[in-house]
Amino acid sequence: MAELAQLIDSEVFLAYATYATIVLLKMMLMSVTTAFFRITRKAFSNPEDTATFGKGENAKKYLRTDPDVERVRRGHLNDLENIAPFIGIGLLYALSGPALSTALLHFRIFVGARIFHTIAYLTPLPQPSRALSWAAGYAVTISMAYRVLRTGLYL
Repeated sequence: MAELAQLIDSEVFLAYATYATIVLLKMMLMSVTTAFFRITRKAFSNPEDTATFGKGENAKKYLRTDPDVERVRRGHLNDLENIAPFIGIGLLYALSGPALSTALLHFRIFVGARIFHTIAYLTPLPQPSRALSWAAGYAVTISMAYRVLRTGLYL
């Protein structure tokens, strides 16, 4: 079996690190987008966040939900639900020794699907665009998990 240092220096691991970083940065950008929508829509969930806009009863009117803020939050939550498994399973997949071309295909489809999913969520584009982009990313994660199990357990 290859040394861990060799696996980490492999092109597949470097590709994984690149694409994992891209989706993590995209997910972090969703936090900033949520904050932007909260500020521009003046819709906050915590009383202390309204202090900039006044005190007491005047500030309470900013404690509300906004459909645009909630849409961004749901997109961010969907990222959390899908990118976290990709990070873990993708790491195991990268260390399982797949062909570079196959690994790149998995990583690129996942990243493209997540970026398109965010665009479809925020624009919003009509269904089934968002559902199909979610399904593509999910299928990639399942495919990588199968490869890891097949390699590790000889399935």
